[in-house]
Amino acid sequence: MKYKGFAYIHTIGCQMNVYDSEKLAGILNEKGFKRTDTLEKADVVVCNTCSIRHKAEEKAFSFLGRFAKKKKTTPHLITVMAGCVAQQEGKKAFERLPHLDIVLGTQAFSRFGQHIESVKSGQRKLVDIEDSSDIYEAMPDTACFNENQISKFVTIMQGCDNYCTYCVVPYVRGRERSRNPESIVKEIETLVSAGVKEVTLLGQNVNSYGIKEEEISFHKLLEKVNQIKGLERIRFATSHPKDLSMELIYAMRDLEKVCSHLHLPIQSGSDKILKKMNRGYTRENIISQIMALRNECRQISVSTDIIVGFPSETTRDFNDTMDLLAQIEFDSIFAFAYSDRSSAPAAKFPDQVDEEEKMKRLNTLLQQQDHYTEKKNKALVGETVSVLVEGKSLKTRDGFQKGLNKMNQMTGRTESNKIVHFPGNEVQIGDLVDLKIRNAYPHSLWGDPLGAYDK
Repeated sequence: MKYKGFAYIHTIGCQMNVYDSEKLAGILNEKGFKRTDTLEKADVVVCNTCSIRHKAEEKAFSFLGRFAKKKKTTPHLITVMAGCVAQQEGKKAFERLPHLDIVLGTQAFSRFGQHIESVKSGQRKLVDIEDSSDIYEAMPDTACFNENQISKFVTIMQGCDNYCTYCVVPYVRGRERSRNPESIVKEIETLVSAGVKEVTLLGQNVNSYGIKEEEISFHKLLEKVNQIKGLERIRFATSHPKDLSMELIYAMRDLEKVCSHLHLPIQSGSDKILKKMNRGYTRENIISQIMALRNECRQISVSTDIIVGFPSETTRDFNDTMDLLAQIEFDSIFAFAYSDRSSAPAAKFPDQVDEEEKMKRLNTLLQQQDHYTEKKNKALVGETVSVLVEGKSLKTRDGFQKGLNKMNQMTGRTESNKIVHFPGNEVQIGDLVDLKIRNAYPHSLWGDPLGAYDK
């Protein structure tokens, strides 16, 4: 059977999955399949899956289920379930998707190429969910990059040893293990040579990078990455509060390329709920950490994750979370209503919260956070910020300075991870531009290039 040589990759879930999909694209490119955005052209269809919530898991089965009929008319089509759901389901995936060819777990990427060859030779229903003590190491395949991509993810570690009671990551991504620092630096240098200006270092808990391997610590890794010529900005996610050290805070203060933004998932403001979640810290720990962070890094912005409706969460527990939000005033939050994951311990906890009550609490939380976010944004009106240009803006607002409203509207991010829209005909994707903030809204800022208006 002659293949046209195209692969379509559908990614569901977190930033790590985006990074993993690029690795899968590189492997497929080596096997003669170029990545395409046109599904109809594809000989290989990969769904890189997420199991962190039930909805994401169902999206994966729904997407791959669409190809049952097409496999009958196009039998050479190769269908692949990859990632966390694949690791979780194994051969059970074929019960719902009998037309599936490959189930590829989170630690099986190094063997993906040989599985593709096996399917091309006539084999079907291959399952690979074997554990691995090593992380798949491969340099970026620049042929798979999107045009003008100036910001990229780089995974520095995989797995997790924390076993939070609501989370399936240790079960689907394995125990925590860190990449070799020299390999990380080499990968980023390769990205920079291809035009990348900003990287985001990824791990379930970047704060514990290198500890098990007795390699360099995370703040020392940041120092190495900070020295890479041509790199403009460094971001990282995610930081577990129990391991946030003063050394990392000092690194954020002193290293000029490390952005002034920290994502610190607190999950709850109730000590009772934090203990049940097995988070390893208290609300007082969180408050003292953020005070230390803001004392050392005056311009820092802080975002967080919060789960509402965790089993046995009472109105008092929820109010503790609301009170913590009021004390800290995060720049932004990602908030979710708790949902059971069958392999996580919390699924067996008693006193589950009613779904209607969960949504009520979630909406209350988000409404209150909008107030803090807009307050933080409005404080920047009149300030000058540096923005890394990401592309053209699809947003429109009234009130641009007269004479500028016919210019291209562009968008970018500040070091503090705030989105700014602005008019600009001369700027290019990847440029760093200074803007004066003119207007602030709940989820974005609007600015003018310096010198583009009468002072």
